[in-house]
Amino acid sequence: MLATLTEDSFDDPNWIFEIKFDGYRALAHIAKKKVGLYSRNAKLFNARFPTLVEELKKISFDCVLDGEIVILDERGRSHFQLLQNYEESHKGNPDYYLFDILSFKGKDLRQLPLKDRREFLKELLGKYKFKHIHFSESIEKRGKALFEKAKKAGLEGIIAKRKESRYHSTRSRDWLKIKSKMRQEVVIGGFTKPRGSRKYFGALLIGVYEKGKLIYSGHVGGGFNEKLLKQIYSKMVRLVRKSCPFKDEPHPNAPVVWIQPKLVCEVAFTEWTKDKILRQPIFQGMRTDKSASQVRREV
Repeated sequence: MLATLTEDSFDDPNWIFEIKFDGYRALAHIAKKKVGLYSRNAKLFNARFPTLVEELKKISFDCVLDGEIVILDERGRSHFQLLQNYEESHKGNPDYYLFDILSFKGKDLRQLPLKDRREFLKELLGKYKFKHIHFSESIEKRGKALFEKAKKAGLEGIIAKRKESRYHSTRSRDWLKIKSKMRQEVVIGGFTKPRGSRKYFGALLIGVYEKGKLIYSGHVGGGFNEKLLKQIYSKMVRLVRKSCPFKDEPHPNAPVVWIQPKLVCEVAFTEWTKDKILRQPIFQGMRTDKSASQVRREV
């Protein structure tokens, strides 16, 4: 189940509010103490997060759990870039924050109200002593206050969920996300050649899909260090193609190398222009948990 982006926080006794995590969404399938940890596009995460898999094996019941894998900084804030660093160096400790349960002992729980599912999940997790598996706490009614605290703490935002909502495997207005920072997943369709002392590439040419066509959304040249430039370049050179993958070919002020639109990254930005171009995008990290064909402009 996915949340719909909305502009304003609100207070409502019929809703609960959680901190929005900045990590990888993951479903845990547990059956006979065997664990499968899956991304949104059904990629197996087991080899990437073995410590979480081992902890989940403590659960003696067959179940399906929903949550987010994150790495926290010294102030307890999740940062997607810390997760990227962990995958390269294995420095840091991944945590798995669980906020929903979809099935238990073969029984489908998705038609139960959210408040009942969460109460059951909290009770289930309370039976075990975990180090890196956590229940994602929430507050009721006071979304505005939580959003203000999230902004002051430098967090990405909050998630609002209707207490009585059922779990539907689609994007829904029963779950809402209110962001304190503008972020967008984008598809890489090419890169410009570097200038001066810059190595590997100058900027990424990025876009989003609209009615099956890749629409150009601008270029991003900030947020990289030399190590990142090298890593991303090594992925892109394997996908080089002759033709432009965008519906309308952009003409940046540097020579361009086109690539197959298979790589997804995330950027922070200030706003969308009237021409649907991202203003001042800054690279945040590669999204290996997302399929390029699923990337749409968030509105």
